[in-house]
Amino acid sequence: MKTFRNDKLEMKKITISDVAEALQVSKTTVSRAISGKGRIGEATRQKVLEYIEANDYKPNVIAKGLAQQKTYNIALAIPGDCNLVDMPFFQNSMQGICETASARDYDVMLVTITNGCLDNIERMIANRKVDGVILSRSMVKDKAASFLKERQVPFVLMGTSRDKEILQADNNHKAGCHELAGRLFRNGIKRIGLIGGSSEYVVNRTRLQGYQEAVQGAGILDMEHMIYNDCMTLEQVEQAVNALCSKNVECIVCMDDAICSIVLQILSRSQIVVPDQIQVVSFYDSSLLRNNKPAITSLVFDDKALGALTCSILLDYIQGEEVRGKTLLGYQIVVRESTKVII
Repeated sequence: MKTFRNDKLEMKKITISDVAEALQVSKTTVSRAISGKGRIGEATRQKVLEYIEANDYKPNVIAKGLAQQKTYNIALAIPGDCNLVDMPFFQNSMQGICETASARDYDVMLVTITNGCLDNIERMIANRKVDGVILSRSMVKDKAASFLKERQVPFVLMGTSRDKEILQADNNHKAGCHELAGRLFRNGIKRIGLIGGSSEYVVNRTRLQGYQEAVQGAGILDMEHMIYNDCMTLEQVEQAVNALCSKNVECIVCMDDAICSIVLQILSRSQIVVPDQIQVVSFYDSSLLRNNKPAITSLVFDDKALGALTCSILLDYIQGEEVRGKTLLGYQIVVRESTKVII
């Protein structure tokens, strides 16, 4: 019978004592050279660093953490009630977070928050398992943010908050929605309906604000009756689509790709052709919309870059470096076949 052996187990990992013995210096000197803290001659520091690089020495993270009172873990809090359509955003941003954390010798622990229940994150903080937290969804009444502020736990919100004391990293949803809607109006599309999701999410309020500012900028009056917010079920979206069709809208703007995918199904079932009879636009892009026939004109954000940025801000803050209170990333408008005009 064939047997297998993990050859890596036979490779002896050198310790800080081995480094000290080889260079005939104290373990304290080696530790100071690695950490960059404490008084030590530059020549000695370089000798230690060159030796550990040549011999592939990696400090014991647990011992390093104990010495510096750090865990070298951060938590990524994700909503436990996210659906399949939401997953691409969380997967892409998580990839950026994990790659950035790994490059700085940190590990990422996932924790879920469902219906405002903070049991999981409270237990993690009580047991001192992490040095900081990334909140991946911003709520109007954000219990998680309030809890972390109260406990003085370093955290960054991957989203937007009116609380200027909270570190924030987000995509510039307001500017993107304003520009996309403005282009529709400038190209002569006046009868536009908007279908939005839960107003409990800050991102939806931000997108709505950008859209409303574009309406005002276009000088179009009496558009509120064309806006349907808090459409969180299939039935609510269907009612909104039927109402907008009865009002002879030229275009339906969807707050996100989840709503847009439902709108497309309803239009198809009703044998309403996109874009010949009604044009469709989404304020958020996904593979669902790119692969649809016809593909949907959308706002495109770099979710992976947002995750990487959020993680960098958190780790810089944990290290005591000065960071900006709020950072916004840009966007792209991608014109596809769901709109007739080149917007």
